[in-house]
Amino acid sequence: MKLTADIIAIGSELLTPHRTDTNSLWLTERLNSIGIEVMQKTIVGDDEQRLEHAIRDSLRRSDLIISTGGLGPTEDDVTRKVFARVLGRQLTLDYDVLETIRERFASRGYQMAPNNERQALVPAGATVLPNQNGSAPGLTISHESKFIVLLPGPPREMRPMFEDQIMGELENRSRGTRIARRTLKVTGLGESALDELIAPIYGQYSNPQTTILFTNCEIEVHLTATADNLSIAERLLNELSEKLKGKVGDYIYSTAGESIEEVVGRGLAEKGHTIATAESCTGGLIAERITEVPGASRYFLGGVVSYTEDVKTKLLGVPQEMIERRGVVSGEVAEAMARGIKESTGATIGLSVTGIAGPGGGTVAVPVGSVYIGLSDDLVTSNRRLMLMGDRQLIRWRTSQAALDMIRRRYLG
Repeated sequence: MKLTADIIAIGSELLTPHRTDTNSLWLTERLNSIGIEVMQKTIVGDDEQRLEHAIRDSLRRSDLIISTGGLGPTEDDVTRKVFARVLGRQLTLDYDVLETIRERFASRGYQMAPNNERQALVPAGATVLPNQNGSAPGLTISHESKFIVLLPGPPREMRPMFEDQIMGELENRSRGTRIARRTLKVTGLGESALDELIAPIYGQYSNPQTTILFTNCEIEVHLTATADNLSIAERLLNELSEKLKGKVGDYIYSTAGESIEEVVGRGLAEKGHTIATAESCTGGLIAERITEVPGASRYFLGGVVSYTEDVKTKLLGVPQEMIERRGVVSGEVAEAMARGIKESTGATIGLSVTGIAGPGGGTVAVPVGSVYIGLSDDLVTSNRRLMLMGDRQLIRWRTSQAALDMIRRRYLG
């Protein structure tokens, strides 16, 4: 039978805009890898009543409850106390744990503060998990048919504790079920159009399950397969993903969850191409995305943010007469920009964008969202016109996505 889990991240700092709960993401990946399905993730502040509600709710729903955080020495570290209360277990001071904490401080030349004694409080029947990277030990508790794991919050403490002391136990408990996941990335196709193509295919499968997620400029098709072992689950994913690829074609740019800049970068490197960019309305966003990929220096030579007409003429060689005659947002200017950056850098491919991201600056003839993308190589220079919807940031991002996709389709096959 497939095990289910709840994750409770504890700490008021996680409810602020300055901290992100990365522990739950990491734990979900590790649990999924051994066939345990996460039913719910909850973030709770250092509030005893709300934490108690969250624990009781999780106990009703899942076989496994994992909490992170709230095991420190201060008054607001309430995890042990609340779990003990909910489970009806008395907290007692474990002198072996206390001595271990005291020795840890002494080995670093410090005297343990009295409030660190809280970290040696253990609910009756719990098993202590030694912490090799901090002072707060973890705990496991078997309660009726449930298995409860309390882990420290800092990732450098939580992760090795989970891997070394919990993962093996959970793998034994979850024998017989494995979960495999795959993400197909689609660009250049609308969500409804994609679903119309693939629904007749994935609708025939209850395993793998299919979820479609629309982002700002692309679509992710998430496939989840469950089987008795990982190889069978992977085989199920292969079967469905091949059918989807056969229907959707090259609108799918990745079947491994990669970003388009990763796919394009790898392809450019493999084929020996180099690229340089000349950007106007995107303000360097394309160059930023390309250079986010480690090793981009193998194929990316550089870029120019030619935001004004003067920079377009002086640095890229766009004729002033062309700008006056055709307009700065035009196919001819986009092509001249692409040629100019290619020639000045010696790249095999010149890529350019010029457009109006808004919210102002549009006209009846050239409204907000008008974008031209230029490409230039040793054989041909061309442009493509787009009319994009959205606010300023969305138009800029969608422009960068379309430009990278043009590189993929034209030069990488």
